[in-house]
Amino acid sequence: MSSRAVLPPGPAAPPLVQTARWVRDPVTFFERCRNRYGRRFTVRFLFGPPIVSLSDPAEVKAIFGAPPDVLEPGFGGKILEPVLGSRSVLVLDGDDHLRQRRLMLPAFHGERMATLTGVLEEVTERAVAEWPRDRPIELHPRLQALTLEVILRAVFGLEPGPRLDALRTVFTAYLEEASKPHNMPTGLQRDLGRLSPWGRFLRVREQALGLVSAEIARRRTADQGDHGDVLAMLLGATEEDGTPMRDLDIRDELVTLLVAGHETTASQLAWTCERLVRTPDVLARAQAAVDAGDDAYLTATIQEALRCRPVLMFAQPRFVARPITVGDVAYPAGSCALTANVHLVHHDPDIYPDPYAFRPERFLEQAPGTFTWLPFGGGRRRCLGQAFAMLEMRVVLAALLRTTDLARDPAAAPGDEAHLRRHITVSPAEGARLVLQSRRTTRPAAAAA
Repeated sequence: MSSRAVLPPGPAAPPLVQTARWVRDPVTFFERCRNRYGRRFTVRFLFGPPIVSLSDPAEVKAIFGAPPDVLEPGFGGKILEPVLGSRSVLVLDGDDHLRQRRLMLPAFHGERMATLTGVLEEVTERAVAEWPRDRPIELHPRLQALTLEVILRAVFGLEPGPRLDALRTVFTAYLEEASKPHNMPTGLQRDLGRLSPWGRFLRVREQALGLVSAEIARRRTADQGDHGDVLAMLLGATEEDGTPMRDLDIRDELVTLLVAGHETTASQLAWTCERLVRTPDVLARAQAAVDAGDDAYLTATIQEALRCRPVLMFAQPRFVARPITVGDVAYPAGSCALTANVHLVHHDPDIYPDPYAFRPERFLEQAPGTFTWLPFGGGRRRCLGQAFAMLEMRVVLAALLRTTDLARDPAAAPGDEAHLRRHITVSPAEGARLVLQSRRTTRPAAAAA
């Protein structure tokens, strides 16, 4: 049935060509499809079934609200299984997903987030103070190091020392290998030894998973107490019948938090700074807002960066397991996967006037819409770490604006930085290249809270 199903029109190029275009330049690929086919079109990649891209808010609402036995969200996470593990909440479906999500939720409760603010501020202020001044730098790799440190400290509760150093070293290598587009699983990769790309990935994955498992085992035998970190919460989590989480489940969830929380936040902060140095009026107002303790404008600036430069181009695809009608199209079971195209929703002029302008005032005038602002996905699969990511971005951006003046690299080419694919995310192609200049006067950290 799936091969003969009548799906919305889309590019006629072979799957290999469509995959190459999507990997090389996803923004251009999606925008050309929208210009030719409208808000709904079908793309075909080398792996998986056809994917129908939707960007009408009513259709986005329909797929986010569909029962998981009709549209299976876990299908979209399968591409991440080699990186995150088979028990990751992003990979699981049905009752398993709901059970795991329920156990994870307390880690992101407001009170838990408040206890992590001190760690965030400590790590951020030290890192920002060490970054070079008055010469061009690529900010993205420095933000990657910072967000990894934050995640390791917040997730594992580790203080500086040998165990933290070991995890940092191995996960830096693991995340770098996992981010490479050629390590996106297509079923074609083969382990041809340590010198092959897939072989290197598998070896460093083995090291990373081993370290996480060892840390879980160490904490199980140590005096727990209430460390306030995510690992402590997961070790204390129990099913309704009192059964504790299995070590395998904890391991894969910790890896998920490390991988997802590190790369997405670092890339989003890099894009935010890339946008700020190209819109001096917004930069000046954001800096004044930090000095004045105006959290509303700082938050709106981050929300606008999430809108105009989302690091995830589309929400987790949902496989059509049972027949469903979305809009005026009936999709047979097994015919395709449906996804909300985040980039196209965020750049729809009917939703956001002048959509390519960086204008934080949009979110002072109106709160982000449930089905029109999608950087964290939506429905049952909405990102568990949204509150933590927003907190981290506010802390980091406030520290940067309070202590430095951001400026464009004088030697940079005119125009915006292009998009560079890193596995399923996109980051600034030049690494958010800019210059940090020390401010002559700074405000205390409390002013930005």
